[in-house]
Amino acid sequence: MRQRRLMNQINVVPYIDVMLVLLVIFMATAPMIQSGSVALPSVGKSATPPVAPLEVIVRADATLALNDRAKGGGEQTVSKSDLAARLREAQARNPQQAVLIAGDKNVRYEAVLNVMDELQRQQVAKIGLLVQPSAK
Repeated sequence: MRQRRLMNQINVVPYIDVMLVLLVIFMATAPMIQSGSVALPSVGKSATPPVAPLEVIVRADATLALNDRAKGGGEQTVSKSDLAARLREAQARNPQQAVLIAGDKNVRYEAVLNVMDELQRQQVAKIGLLVQPSAK
């Protein structure tokens, strides 16, 4: 009598049949699934655009000018004491308005630091330096 040999192959046909049945079930039920809608909260303050910053310009001869981007006006030459008064007015109207210092490329670094120091003495909250990106 002959001995039976063990079969060492896996029959994958039943697995494929199960996968095809599952695929058909998912394809049939997918359009019926309702997408969840999210009710978003509403806020008042963050929806308003930020105020355009004030720009303090330090020219090459160390004179100062003020440019209010919110009003769209041009540069107005100001003295150091007049600058402090105008910035206090602007900060009283809107405490979150930023102040940018635009120093000329040829001005001494000390002049820019003096303006920044004066702004910090006047307790201006948001101070930044305006730069121009370099061309590569």
